[in-house]
Amino acid sequence: MDTVIAVLALLFVLFLALGAYATVKAVGAAKRGVDRTLTQARRTVEDTTLRVRTLALPGPAGELAQLRLRLRTSLRATREALEAGATEDASLKESLGLFERLGAHGRQLDEELRRLEGEPDRSGPPAACPNCVSARSGSPSPPTPCAGRPTSAPAASRRTTCPR
Repeated sequence: MDTVIAVLALLFVLFLALGAYATVKAVGAAKRGVDRTLTQARRTVEDTTLRVRTLALPGPAGELAQLRLRLRTSLRATREALEAGATEDASLKESLGLFERLGAHGRQLDEELRRLEGEPDRSGPPAACPNCVSARSGSPSPPTPCAGRPTSAPAASRRTTCPR
């Protein structure tokens, strides 16, 4: 009888360990699935935002959005093509490794373009500052009073000046 109890206890511990192992594997798979879904959703939102910026923003901001969208699209398409071909051709596995290094540089470039997108366009005068045009067209002169930022002058003589 003692042997039967020992065998049943051993089976119980074995099934308990097997259940814990299966639970850990299932949770890990679920987590990877959720992470993959979140990554795809984030990428879709960013790509859609870039498409809208490309169409809606004039000038350099729109061009930067278009460059980012082209860069991201080409990197993704190249990765998919290499991964699809790597299953059939072993020589493409090395190319996939090289592409990973190139992809790191592409992500850095994308980050720099995103930072540039956030910077204001300094190629021309602000729309709310019509006096800036006359101040810049002639000889160098002190800042022209306009609807720009306030100067650091004392409060009694505070005027606004051109942001340039």
